[in-house]
This record gives sequence, structure tokens and C-alpha cells, in this order.
Amino acid sequence: MVIDEPATATALAAGLDLTVDVVESLLAELQREYNGYTVNAPDADVASHRRNNDGNTPAPRGFELRNIAGGWRIYSRAEFAEIVGGFVLEGQTARLTQAALETLAVIAYRQPVSRARVSAIRGVNVDSVVRTLTQRGLIEDSGTDPESGAILYRTTSYFLERMGIGSVAELPQLSPHLPGLEGIEEYYDAGRM
Repeated sequence: MVIDEPATATALAAGLDLTVDVVESLLAELQREYNGYTVNAPDADVASHRRNNDGNTPAPRGFELRNIAGGWRIYSRAEFAEIVGGFVLEGQTARLTQAALETLAVIAYRQPVSRARVSAIRGVNVDSVVRTLTQRGLIEDSGTDPESGAILYRTTSYFLERMGIGSVAELPQLSPHLPGLEGIEEYYDAGRM
């Protein structure tokens, strides 16, 4: 459930310290169980007449285990796709937290920028916020810093679309909104002399 591609029986066997044959057998058993079959039931008709230990007839679960693309993966069952889709889409349209908005602003104005630099500017760890912003498609990887090797982040075209702007150059200027900058030009002019 936490990996982004199907897991092979070999990888699962290595992670669980079991043989590939045992893992494949367990996966097939789980697949039958998730589909509502008892371990010994060869097909759905037999399974529908059997009762499990609590006296109830086994029923398919809301998710299923599929063997696809050379590996195993858990999917929501097709008949629940509309319900699951509603939750997924609802999560995508949820408002951003204050931490996410602040992190997004730092990335938008300083891009390309590393996660460590964003953390230094905000004064807190931003790892989970960056993951959330990436999952929502608002920021993306833009390569690595040649000096440190850190991943650099930038805003996406989806971010620009949501903001209603054509490029980051159209973001509002921050300097008029910063407190205590009266006479800053005089400070810089004095430093140049």
C-alpha cells in the first residue's frame, strides 16, 4: 500500500525473510480471502454457501489484491471506484494548511530551492509539507544543486493555473509588504561608498 509500483514476490520474500514459494502461496491465499472466498473454496458459488468462524457468509472486501505488471498491488474494488474517487478528489480540493501555504510561498519566490533552504527560511522541518505539495501537483523536482547534490524544487504549471497567473514573474512583489524597510536604499547606498 505504501509503494508506488507493484511489489514482486521476490522483493516481498526478501523483506519478510521468507522463501518466494511461501510468499506466492500467502499472496494467493490473501487474494482469495479479499475476494470473499474461504481458503478451501474453489469458486464463488461454493464460497457463498460457506460460513466463516463468526457465522457470517464471507463477502468480498472493499479492496483487492492483484498480480499485475510482474508484481502484486492492492487496489480498491471496481464497484467502489466512484466512492473512493470522491474521497480522493475531495482531498485534492481541500484547502492548504498555513504551513503548506508558507512553504509554497518560499518555493514560489526562491525557486529553484532545496528543501534544506526552505527549512532554514521557515525555521522548521518541511519534509512532510514538501511531500504534500508534490502529491498535489503544486511543486516538482527541478534537478539537483551541483554543489550539495540536494534536490531542488520549483512550482508547476498547475500552481500557475490555480493562482491565475502566466508565470512566476507575475507574483506580487514582497518588498512593499515587509516591515521596517524604510530607508533601506540609503543603507545599501552607504555600504557602496
